[in-house]
Amino acid sequence: MPAWIALASTVALAATVSLAGSPSHARPADGASSCSSSSASAASTASSDIVDTAVAAGSFKTLAAALTAAGLVDTLKGSGPFTVFAPTDEAFAKLPEGTVENLLKPTNKEALVAVLTYHVVPGKVDSKSASRLSGASSVNGQRIALAAKDGTLRLDQRAAVVKADIECSNGVIHVIDEVILPEQKNVLDVAADAGNFKTLVTAINAAGLADALRAKGPFTILAPTDAAFRKLPPETLASLLKPENKEKLAAILKLHVISGRQFADQVVASARTPATLQGSELDVTSKNGKVMVGKATITATDIDASNGVIHVIDTVLLPE
Repeated sequence: MPAWIALASTVALAATVSLAGSPSHARPADGASSCSSSSASAASTASSDIVDTAVAAGSFKTLAAALTAAGLVDTLKGSGPFTVFAPTDEAFAKLPEGTVENLLKPTNKEALVAVLTYHVVPGKVDSKSASRLSGASSVNGQRIALAAKDGTLRLDQRAAVVKADIECSNGVIHVIDEVILPEQKNVLDVAADAGNFKTLVTAINAAGLADALRAKGPFTILAPTDAAFRKLPPETLASLLKPENKEKLAAILKLHVISGRQFADQVVASARTPATLQGSELDVTSKNGKVMVGKATITATDIDASNGVIHVIDTVLLPE
């Protein structure tokens, strides 16, 4: 069983999102005659699975080729259910020249799988339900940002759903006009590129944790900014960065790392975080629109990385 299907069977979104009726403007993709897009009984009458429906439509040839190259055809012909945000051939054509050809190479299969699974949400989510969400966790693990405005549902502030609620025997297809791309960089490289975590990156390297945070993960990073580190007495930081204090520094940094991918709504919903890599749990409180983790305020959330997610905090957490 592919790892991403095992993940799909456990994601709570499939159980928590209500499946309201499809909007009246939704219509099936061209050629998808075996599926219904707006009938309340569509789920029981659709006879074609997601892959066969896409192939029959005639406008998803690149997607079909990509699924074949990634070895995902049999998976998406499985029982599901799945919600697929399906880019058309025109959507793939918008990518920079050579991108598709490069992804289809056998040596880039892992990257191709990451892109394709970012377009799949476990469970069945119709467009009306999706329009009420701010995001949906993909099978890739990263979260797709959702926003409905002026009657159009957009993904990651770019791709628009142009045809919705194409019912299939094992899920639903929403057609999109652009390919959405997951973050390819790991949590450490995302932090380094941001520019305001220089001290954190320096400390991670000094503590010998860089290779671990570039590994598969996933991790949730509570990332103190450079301004957060400046709140510490100068002599404290200077002391921690000395080679003889490497173990102490590592313990502090591990207090900022949680195993697994915990998005902001999951953090807010619990009174305590899961155990950090340091071993301690952290109190989580929400008041006046602010979320505190320990003594730190979360100032930015859900910064995706290939192997986890980053939440920005304004104070360095210290073991008690």
